[in-house]
Amino acid sequence: MLIDSHCHLDGVRFATDREAVIERARAAGVKLLLAIGTGDGPPDLDVALRLAEAYPFVYATAGVHPHDAAKWTPECIPQLRSLLGHRKVVGLGEIGLDYHYDFSPRETQQSVFTAQLRIAADTGKPIIIHTREAWSDTFALLEEHWTPTGRPGIMHCFTGGPAEAARSLAMGFAISFSGIVTYAKAPEVQEAARITPLDRILLETDSPYLAPLPYRGKRNEPAFVVETAKKIAELKNLTLADVAAATTANFLRLFPEAAEGYTG
Repeated sequence: MLIDSHCHLDGVRFATDREAVIERARAAGVKLLLAIGTGDGPPDLDVALRLAEAYPFVYATAGVHPHDAAKWTPECIPQLRSLLGHRKVVGLGEIGLDYHYDFSPRETQQSVFTAQLRIAADTGKPIIIHTREAWSDTFALLEEHWTPTGRPGIMHCFTGGPAEAARSLAMGFAISFSGIVTYAKAPEVQEAARITPLDRILLETDSPYLAPLPYRGKRNEPAFVVETAKKIAELKNLTLADVAAATTANFLRLFPEAAEGYTG
């Protein structure tokens, strides 16, 4: 049994077959899904919650993605606090910095990231981090505003190498590997997976993006997380059952509220 710890199922790419996609995931042994609630940005921040309310085995996050940081308004603060109080919203994210596209100014991304770190700290929720071509600033802001809280978080869709993995682990983060780890041209990510302790690894699809081999180039979906699990097992010389059991336990330790949906 596996958990897809990060998927975007609310968008138009699943508009015509969302229910079938979810059924295929369950048939593939994916017991629980964490739907990420960034959507198209403010003010519509409950997109994942709407899905989670429809399925007992789907849980949600809420947050403002760095791409949408320029849409941030003061009203986002009470809205996020309210959403994080819902029993099926288990984390804040994905949040962070993205300097590849710079869809929002970097200074704005940093200020919105910091504001959300404070909200998560106040509400006691784990954070889900997106960082792209922004490792230095991401680590600096986390060390200033998050590490002192002693609270957990996830480095989502990990794209760094062993150095970034070691620093993330030292800060107390779990590392979530996506289909990228199956790609031949991702040796740094693969080495990061090798050095990451099994009790700190999560699996994700980041659907509909980044489908693993042998589905690369196709729309990704939660059922494909099995392929990522197989690759982690290969890299760490473990069985698929070992990886499934450990990553499930890791997820439920981070998000104990989701245990009801896993067993229900």
